[in-house]
Amino acid sequence: MRARNLAVVLATIHRSGPHTRAALAERTGLTKTTVSSLVSDLLEAGVVTESGAVRGGERGRPGVAVSLSGHRVAALGLEINIDYLAACVVDLTRAVRLRRTRPADNRNSDPARILSGVRNLVKEITAEAEADGLRVIGAALAVPGTVEGGVVRSAPHLGWRDVRVADLVDLPFTIDNEANLAALGELWFGSRETDFLYVSGEIGIGAGVVVEGTVFRGTFGLAGELGHVVVVPDGPTCRCGGRGCLEVYAGQDALLGELASVGELVGRLESGDPRALEACERAGHALGVALTSAVHLLDPGRIVLGGIFAPLYRWLEGPVSEGLGARLGQMRGTPPALVVSATGADAAVLGAAGSIIQQIIAEPAQLLGL
Repeated sequence: MRARNLAVVLATIHRSGPHTRAALAERTGLTKTTVSSLVSDLLEAGVVTESGAVRGGERGRPGVAVSLSGHRVAALGLEINIDYLAACVVDLTRAVRLRRTRPADNRNSDPARILSGVRNLVKEITAEAEADGLRVIGAALAVPGTVEGGVVRSAPHLGWRDVRVADLVDLPFTIDNEANLAALGELWFGSRETDFLYVSGEIGIGAGVVVEGTVFRGTFGLAGELGHVVVVPDGPTCRCGGRGCLEVYAGQDALLGELASVGELVGRLESGDPRALEACERAGHALGVALTSAVHLLDPGRIVLGGIFAPLYRWLEGPVSEGLGARLGQMRGTPPALVVSATGADAAVLGAAGSIIQQIIAEPAQLLGL
């Protein structure tokens, strides 16, 4: 019962902002004595703080506001991508305290080597966090593949199959698909809309379906494999074994061609390079075809383009919007809003850290040892 009440009080503060102890008692239905005891536990654990005077004390007198604390407890987000490793430390107020990115060539990689690099990154960034007075409570890892029970079942671009990473760090630890965590990153750190389709453009193309603030995963956790929606039935062979998949036309490799980076592609686009413009036109057209199917199936009110699609958005927006409008036709009045991600390349690593923050809020007793 005490664990449940701790969660109720912390969730109330998280959801609706600072409150006096008296106001918390009124909002939660708990007695003032119980709330006072619970707040004392949360203060000791470092997840809340008391400061300032606000109206809401007994008989109208100013009371002390209880709010989330960003000074002692934090979460660690990690990401293994095709060409980098990333980590960030986020405190309970969702402020990003530390962020690190390491370039790396992770294609068809040795899992042991990559995981060793992640461990080194974890040691470095957690040491910095501790030096700043932060206690890292847990960690989550985003990977570009399908995940089941701490095992990366398939990550084709990494060249991984059935790789266990559950013992990666000496912290409470979870692992999830990159696109799902990126969608949650957008939810918690970006637009904060509660219903949308998030499209993650990388070498592969994934999608996260957010419904009422929750990611829809499907029966086997494989929902959102947008990159393998067929856009040209007799098109080139895809890595998955199919033909004409979206990834073949709009994935990072297709967009870059011989170019070395997305930054170089943006430079070419800004200078009006015909080949770069043609690549984005072709990718946008294919993306519009795939998203038309997604709209018919899911009926999202908003589509968010993230990953490498974020810096390329101004060149993709036109062909994607035109493709959606032309194909949806009379079956749907106004196409869903098409917007650029507010979190950009950081979406997945932020979503990973945010998922731990959510766990702390939901189960403070278990995660904080209260």
